[in-house]
Amino acid sequence: MKKRITALLIVLVGASVAGTFLPALWRLTGLASVRYLNNLFVDVLLGAIISFLIALFLAGLIVRLFDRIVKRAEVFVSKQSPTYLLFGSLATIVGLILANIISIPLYRINFFLFNTLAPIILMVLLGYIGFRVGTTRTDEWRRLFQLRSKKAVVETTAEQNKVLERKVGDNFHKYKILDTSVIIDGRIYEIAQTGFIEGTLLIPNFVLHELQLIADSADSLKRTRGRRGLDILNDLQKTDAMPVEMYEGDFEDLTEVDSKLIKLAKLLDGIVVTNDFNLNKVSEFQNVPVLNINELANTLKPAVIPGDGMTVTVVKAGTERQQGVAYLDDGTMIVVEDGQHYMNKSLAVTVTSALQTAAGRMIFAKPTHSQKSLREHNK
Repeated sequence: MKKRITALLIVLVGASVAGTFLPALWRLTGLASVRYLNNLFVDVLLGAIISFLIALFLAGLIVRLFDRIVKRAEVFVSKQSPTYLLFGSLATIVGLILANIISIPLYRINFFLFNTLAPIILMVLLGYIGFRVGTTRTDEWRRLFQLRSKKAVVETTAEQNKVLERKVGDNFHKYKILDTSVIIDGRIYEIAQTGFIEGTLLIPNFVLHELQLIADSADSLKRTRGRRGLDILNDLQKTDAMPVEMYEGDFEDLTEVDSKLIKLAKLLDGIVVTNDFNLNKVSEFQNVPVLNINELANTLKPAVIPGDGMTVTVVKAGTERQQGVAYLDDGTMIVVEDGQHYMNKSLAVTVTSALQTAAGRMIFAKPTHSQKSLREHNK
C-alpha cells in the first residue's frame, strides 16, 4: 500500500513539474512550433509517464528512505520537551510568515529565479532561523510568558476585586534548586513537609542524570546513596507540601554540575539548596543565594553555655592526653577532659566552653564530680 501511494505521489509531482517546465524546454530547443508538443495536456501526460517509469524502480527505495526519516523524526521529537516543541513551532511559523511577506514583491517578477526559487530559499532560511531562535532560548521565552501571565492575573484581580494578590518582596525567589548532595541527604523532604520553605522545588535534568549515574555505580556504597536519592525525589513528587518541577534544559558549554547549578540559579533568579560546603562558598562568591541544610541544622541545635550540665557516654579517646570524646544525639562532638578513664560509661559532665566552626559545633566539658571535688577543696 505504501508503494502505491508513493508511486501515485511521484506521478503527480512529475506531471506538475513537466507541465511547468516543459514549455520552456520546447522554446529553448526550438520545438515550440511543433503542434503536438507545445500542449499542456501532452506535457502533463509525458511527465506522468516518465515519473511512473521512475516510480516502478524507485518506489520501494523511496518508501524505505521515507520510513527511516520518519522514525528518526519520531525519536527526535519524543526526546524533546513540550516547551522545546512549542516554542520551536511558533518561531518557525513566524519565520515562514516573514518569508512570505518579503517574497510578495518577488512573485511579480516574471523570472523563475525570483518568483519561484528565491521565495523557497527565503522560507527555508527564515524558517530554520526561527526554529533555532525558538529552541535555543526557551528559558527566556518561558520567563517572558510567565511575566505577562502574572501581569494579566494581577490586572484581572484588581478589576474584579475578588482576590487579594500577595505582593512578593524583592527577597522572594520562586525556585529553590536542589543539588545532588542535598537530595541524597534526605532532610530536604522533612523540611518541605514542615512548610518552612516557600516557592517551588526545582530538580534540574543534569542533577537527575548525575543521581542516576551514582545509583548505577559499581561501588555498593555509592549505589545505595544514589537509590536513596531517587527514593527521596519520588517522595517529594508525591507530597502536596510543595510544588516540584523538573528543568529539562542543559548547559552544554559547562561540564561541572556545580557550575550548571550556579548558572541556572542566575538565569531563573533562584536559590541553590545544598549541603556542599564548597558549592556554598562558590555560590556566595558569585552572589548566588544559597540555603545550606547543614547551616540550618547547626542553627537549630540547642545552645549551651558554660556551667550547663549533661550526661554523655565517652566512646573514644581524644587527640590530647587523657581526653575522651562523646557525641550528642544530633551529632555534636563533646571533648571531655580526663574522659579516657570513663570509656564506654555514662558520665555527668559540666560544660566549660563551646566552639562554633564551619564544620559544626564542638563542646568542651569536664566531669561534674571533679568540679565538685575542686569546689569542696577550695572551701
